[in-house]
Amino acid sequence: MEQAGTVAEAREIQVRLRERLSFEPPPGFAPRRAAGADVAFDKSRDLAFAAVVVIDLESMETLETATAVMPITFPYVPGYLSFRELPVLAAAWECLSVPPDLAVLDAHGYAHPRRMGLACHAGLEFAVPAIGCAKSILCGQPGPLSEQRGARAPLVDPSTGEEIGWALRTRTSVRPVYLSVGHLIDLPTAAELVLRLTPGGRYRFPETTRRADRLAAELKRSR
Repeated sequence: MEQAGTVAEAREIQVRLRERLSFEPPPGFAPRRAAGADVAFDKSRDLAFAAVVVIDLESMETLETATAVMPITFPYVPGYLSFRELPVLAAAWECLSVPPDLAVLDAHGYAHPRRMGLACHAGLEFAVPAIGCAKSILCGQPGPLSEQRGARAPLVDPSTGEEIGWALRTRTSVRPVYLSVGHLIDLPTAAELVLRLTPGGRYRFPETTRRADRLAAELKRSR
């Protein structure tokens, strides 16, 4: 990963990398192994704890996990989380025995002020289709959304009118998640996969996110 020492350098990297993004799935894309990735932080020790969990999309079984611990190398600045989280995520990703077919991140992708969120950055870094599936909105405004699981509404940048993602209801009558493409994926395919990863609408967040979040928290507690 290309490192940045300042926010200005990080912004320049984002703008440059954005030109390399593709929003079409690879030919014949039929993923079987989906990876979730998450990072926990311990500010008192300046440490970042990354977890990657690989799930079989058919059985929902966990196939493999990987973790990494590294010093925090970039400050918390909204809109620049890639430079704080991706180095340790990449270290965990490199420990996997088989590269997953898909990455799902608890983060934004295209729904980002510079259209270059963590899911975009991770997709380029790992050379894999990547989805941003976030808990809250970083930028944009969602349209009206019905209460039924599977409902979706455009997430629109009010300053430009551009559709930058979707609000997606993964569980009936529960707050939506905010979906955006990262790399090598389109929104309809991303929505289909996130709904597959929330089987039965039992939970709001995909199993990839839930399991990676839990593993990162356990790693932090154990160190």
